[in-house]
Amino acid sequence: ESECVCVCVREREREREREREREREGEREREREGERERERERGRERERERERQREREREGERERERERERQRERERERERERERERETERGRERERERERQRERER
Repeated sequence: ESECVCVCVREREREREREREREREGEREREREGERERERERGRERERERERQREREREGERERERERERQRERERERERERERERETERGRERERERERQRERER
């Protein structure tokens, strides 16, 4: 009878040990799952950072394009100014020509 009790006690002890091992394994699995989730989050964060970087690059390109457009506009304005000056000079030349014509007629 006492041997039976010992066997039962040992069996219960082994069962409790197996139960503790299952709990430890469950804990390790939860820890691994937590690590996998953190890794996925780091991956998402890296992707967001890459997207922010691409957006900064696109914004820089848009800014450079705006600057080129401002440069072209300044060049067009200078060309219009030169054309006005040439027109003014042609007007003065016509006026001088009329003055010479009047001189000759006198």
